Amino acid sequence: QVQLVESGGGLVQPGGSLRLSCAASGIIFSIYTWGWYRQAPGKQREFLALISNGGITNYADSVKGRFTISRDNAKSTVYLQMNSLKPEDTAVYYCNGKSTYGSPSWGQGTQVTVSS
Repeated sequence: QVQLVESGGGLVQPGGSLRLSCAASGIIFSIYTWGWYRQAPGKQREFLALISNGGITNYADSVKGRFTISRDNAKSTVYLQMNSLKPEDTAVYYCNGKSTYGSPSWGQGTQVTVSS
């Protein structure tokens, strides 16, 4: 059974940092392109960053220069390092992957709240 488990969220002050993790199981992690997304209350889910199985990365303009995506195939985990956090970064953060086999179901996400 495929499972995605996001963790690492929490409450942080503006300007602070967090590192999110997404552990995948029941899946051949290394063949997937992995991405991070977020959804704020009342808004649609938003793409943030992706990393291909070859390590190529791409970022949304809203997080470019502040967020860094990385992956550890040996641990079947994708990370999102978030720096210089802003109140508008407050949302539930999700990961997901894409391959020729499709995409797994979404996990439960991890809440990030940026507030003083």
